[in-house]
Amino acid sequence: MKHSLYCLYQLCVALPLGLVITLLVGLVTSIGCVFNAHFWGYWPAHLWSRAVCRLLLLRVRVKGRENLDARQSYVFVANHQGAMDIFLVYGYLNRNFKWMMKKALRRMPVVGYACEKARHIFVDKSGPRAIQRTYDTARQTLRGGTSLVVFPEGARTFTGHMGLFRKGAFMLADELALPVVPLTINGSFDVLPRQRGFSFVHHHTLELIIHAPLSAEEGSDRRTQAYDIIMSGLPEAYQGFVKNDDQ
Repeated sequence: MKHSLYCLYQLCVALPLGLVITLLVGLVTSIGCVFNAHFWGYWPAHLWSRAVCRLLLLRVRVKGRENLDARQSYVFVANHQGAMDIFLVYGYLNRNFKWMMKKALRRMPVVGYACEKARHIFVDKSGPRAIQRTYDTARQTLRGGTSLVVFPEGARTFTGHMGLFRKGAFMLADELALPVVPLTINGSFDVLPRQRGFSFVHHHTLELIIHAPLSAEEGSDRRTQAYDIIMSGLPEAYQGFVKNDDQ
């Protein structure tokens, strides 16, 4: 009965209001970024993400904010449990940053255009030159003092378990001697697992664990270190590697 009422609420209240808010935020971001992409490329989406979580009546828990230095740029790396990851990180990391995201997301109505104007980085894998341009853009962003958030798996999980981590984000962090901050995302897969077509959200707590930064001096294999740290923050049901054929 409770789940049926929650689904009805989503359909009649959360979905229409969410679409209106998304449209407004996309327009505000697109226009505002003409004047200041650093401010308008972050704050409207930050507030939008929080609004979506509250509109869906989802409880959010954050641990480890004390591990971050407000004056330091970071390369944040997180496991990719589902679509709600975006709202959790954007809304509750409390850092101005740029995403590295799939090029296909540029085609999303309103949102894709707003992301382009906000100077988020679309990963183009169409060829070696395109890949090089992607990382050149990311390098310039980091050198400008802005943090970067990356899902090194490159795709959402089908099972809740982690797949492999790609090396690109870690190579950038090593090259620029920037700290890597592992982020463990919990609950996103339980709220909205990956599947085809429309699906109702399940009521479940979202959790973001901000682990201690891995400095460039801590060794050359920060990819493995970050992977193990993120894995350690997952519940037992999602522990262990499972191959993701979408990677």
